[in-house]
Parts: sequence; C-alpha cells; structure tokens
Amino acid sequence: MSRPGDRPRATGAWLEGDPVGHRLFHDAGDLKLESGTVLPDVRLAYETWGTFDGGNAVLVEHALTGDSHVTGEAGPGHPTPGWWADVVGPGLAIDTDRWFVVAPHHLGGCQGSTGPASRHPDGGRWGSRFPHVTIRDQVAAELTLADALGVERWHAVVGGSAGGMRALEWAVTAPERVERLFLLASSAAASAEQVALSTIQVDAIRSDRRFRGGDYYEADEGPTTGLDLARRVAHVAYRSEAELQQRFGRAEQDDVPVAEGGRWAVESYLQHHGAKLVRRFDANSYVTLTRAMDSHDVGRGRGGTAAALARVTARTVVAGIDSDRLYPLHQQRELADGLRGSGDLRVVTSLHGHDGFLVEADQVGALARELLDA
Repeated sequence: MSRPGDRPRATGAWLEGDPVGHRLFHDAGDLKLESGTVLPDVRLAYETWGTFDGGNAVLVEHALTGDSHVTGEAGPGHPTPGWWADVVGPGLAIDTDRWFVVAPHHLGGCQGSTGPASRHPDGGRWGSRFPHVTIRDQVAAELTLADALGVERWHAVVGGSAGGMRALEWAVTAPERVERLFLLASSAAASAEQVALSTIQVDAIRSDRRFRGGDYYEADEGPTTGLDLARRVAHVAYRSEAELQQRFGRAEQDDVPVAEGGRWAVESYLQHHGAKLVRRFDANSYVTLTRAMDSHDVGRGRGGTAAALARVTARTVVAGIDSDRLYPLHQQRELADGLRGSGDLRVVTSLHGHDGFLVEADQVGALARELLDA
C-alpha cells in the first residue's frame, strides 16, 4: 500500500484536476476476473477514518459515480465534503470515533482505482482494451484490501444502490467475514428495466463521435456530449416523478418562453447535472461500471437467488425508498424475505426517489446506528 505522487490519469476536461486528496492505495497485484482474463497490477484507492482495534471495522460501499471520499475534508481538488457526510463521522450514525471505517473506490472507476484510463502494461491507456468486470470482480479486489488491512471480519458492510450490490456480494462470497449487513435501495439481481435504462446510457456515450471506440485519451476532446446525455437519463430515474413535478412543474427557465428559444426549468436542471458529471468523470469508466451493475446477479452459478441468499449469515437490515422507481420496494422485499438474518423490510419515506438513500440522512442514519449497535 502506498501514497504515490504520480498516478495514472486520463487526459481531457472530464478528468482535469483529478485529485489525490487523502486517498491511500492498495496494490492488489494480478486479479483473475470472472471471465478468466487476468487484469495485471490492480490498484485500489481507498480512505479510512478512525482507529482499528481488530474488531471494529466497517466497510462502506459507494454508488455508481461515487468515490472513496465518504466524509470530512477531502484535500486539494475534491468538490464536496463527502457523499455521506451526514451519516459517517464523529458522533454520527456511523461514528468514526468508535468505528474504523474503510471506503474503497471500485475497480473500473476513475478516482484512483485501476480503470480504463489507467496505464496498460505497454505504457498506453487501457481504453477500449479494458476488460469487462463484474460486481464479483470488484469484491474480489476488495477482499485483497481487507487482507492487507488485517480485517478478518467486518463488523458491518454497508452499501446503497451499486454499493448495496457489492455489500450483498461480500456477504454471499465470504459470509464468515461479514458480521452485519446493511442493504439500501438495491437488489439481488439487476432487472430487465434497469438493464434497459443502462443500455440507453451506454449507447449515448458510444454514439458520440468523439468516443473513438473508447480510445480518446490522446485526443483534444472526449465524448462529453454522450456522457452528459447518459447522466441526464440516469438522473431522471434517480429522482421521483412527484419531486420533479413539485419542483419544476411546467416552469420555464429565466422566464424566457420555450416558444422563443428558452428552456424548461426541468431541462435546465438536467443539463446542470449532466455538465457537472462531465467535469469529474470518465466516459469509459461510466460504461465499465454500468456494465458491471448489469452483471449483478448473486444467484449466477450458485443455484439461483434463494440458494445464494441462504449462504448469508450476517445480521441484516434491508431498506428501500418508498418513491424509488429505479429500485422499487419489491426488490428489497425479496432480499428481506430471502435473508434469514433480516427482519422486516424497512422503508425510508422520501420525495427524492432512488437518491433518497443519499438525501434522507436522518432516516438512513437511524437504521445504520440500529444495526451497528445491535
């Protein structure tokens, strides 16, 4: 593990200023993927908070476009105080004065872990040559990090959305290493509708003429238009219809009529979120990670979902968002019913749809505290 001064970075505006911040790095070596391909010299970026006492480690798994910075000051260049800063920290639900919190950045990403923008052994960028990775591959890499940190058993593994996929895969792959499990706004397998929405996003990126088949790192411009559109599609699914109607209705932006060349207020909102992601994310990573989420199926090769869930021994809390149209409550109910260590499904009330797992800090934090203190 190291804190190097020189890391692989993609060129182009979408990764300009990619910061090291307070991240640490774990060199996992060569990793054999589910496909049989060996990915060489794998590196995971991660951050930690608190002090490890041998039995107080909590693994926090981030969502699709998140990173390892969960809470606190990030250091130079990071735009936020942390994506779960109201849940994780001193005195908060996941109390870093009590728990040793570890947050790895997933394999295939663009915030320090090995991904398409990283250096290939031949010195160029991986680009189009980067192999398909799955949720299981990402967890396999994280297992080596746990070994390196000396964490034999997590007091808890916590994750929402794509992070919930990895958290569940941890508990199925290595049940003896997960004492408690918090699954939030996630599922046992990606549904047909979720895959359908993701393929539209991937095609938006790939159809951008500047995508160049994934080999755009030496070009002056990358596929920013495609990534912008992909994010806008995703963001509609992340929020609820009721919230969009309440916030925007049929309002026009800046009081300029659409008939006179103006924009709808909701249109401007989506454009803002698309442009915001383009400034900090790599299009190839978006494709890679979206495809990894499509691969999610804990029952694959394990005799089906029920058999896979039966392997989990962790005390579990499963929660869903009542307004989530991307990961509807019936998916979390399947998890709660299938995990013998789980009680009834817990429902977070929110106007904000799927993003409620990030927004509703009080409700989510109460559930996390309940599980950790049980």
